[in-house]
Amino acid sequence: MIEDDSYYGEDGFRKPDPTLGKNLNRTDPPEPDLVEQFLNRPTAEPPQKIRRQRVVLADPRVAANTLRARVELEEQTSWGELLIKDLVKAQLRTGLLLALLVVVLLGSLPIIFYAIPSFGRLSFIGVPMPWLILGVVPFPLLFGVGLWYNRLAERHERDFVDMIEN
Repeated sequence: MIEDDSYYGEDGFRKPDPTLGKNLNRTDPPEPDLVEQFLNRPTAEPPQKIRRQRVVLADPRVAANTLRARVELEEQTSWGELLIKDLVKAQLRTGLLLALLVVVLLGSLPIIFYAIPSFGRLSFIGVPMPWLILGVVPFPLLFGVGLWYNRLAERHERDFVDMIEN
């Protein structure tokens, strides 16, 4: 124990500095207490009652299957691999069916022009109709099919996540 330091008590532990946090060189009078200002302020409305809100950090209703399914997916077990394969198959099937639709629609155009020669001789504003149909129609068609595939793929993924979480 240090004898000459006045901040150490008899038990050997240091006492807090009594001047800590006080401005001793202050010459102006202290401002009124903020609490008194708040309590004495004029109020037009009574203070509203604050509703208590319960905070839940962990939902006890979450099933153990959710955790099990996520662990199965993370560890890439055979069951998790089967779930992923099912998702990939659903998206592949959707993609192939939409690709088949595009091939049938665009592939049928030359067949129509060959089967109906008078349709191939039509013109619109001096431009032959086959050129317009083959040069303009595929772009909106491909854009629409792309949007459709995107929505279906997101639906498959949403169903997959719902299956995992429920």
